[in-house]
Amino acid sequence: MTTELRLESKGLNDLENVAQQITAFGKEHNIWLLMGQMGAGKTTLSKAICGNLGVMDLVQSPTFSLVNEYLTNSGRTIYHFDFYRIEDIEELANIGVEEYFDSGNLCLIEWPEKISELIPDEYMKIFIEVLDDSSRVIKLTKHD
Repeated sequence: MTTELRLESKGLNDLENVAQQITAFGKEHNIWLLMGQMGAGKTTLSKAICGNLGVMDLVQSPTFSLVNEYLTNSGRTIYHFDFYRIEDIEELANIGVEEYFDSGNLCLIEWPEKISELIPDEYMKIFIEVLDDSSRVIKLTKHD
């Protein structure tokens, strides 16, 4: 079953509201795939989502570390992945990526198309479409 929601963001001031809607819509999924062209705002949206979920740590792109771990004020763990620089999927076996995905913790995954064969069957796709410098359409699709 697939369920969809379309959101619009006219700029950074909308992000808190957009993050709240994304969090409410995807609450029963632990795997969230953030997709969109380079510069679409995947990391910026990840920061807003983490802020909405009460992350106390500095949220930044895990481009070089592949994964960052954040703790929320309620003790929940969130994993934030960036697979942009992955050239060989075998690299992920070394960090135990499937254990992260199976942990039950929320996993925010940037550039999931690089590792599509490792993505669990149940996930929420967050596709960011750039309209102009500040406006975005965010399409949420649940895959059960």
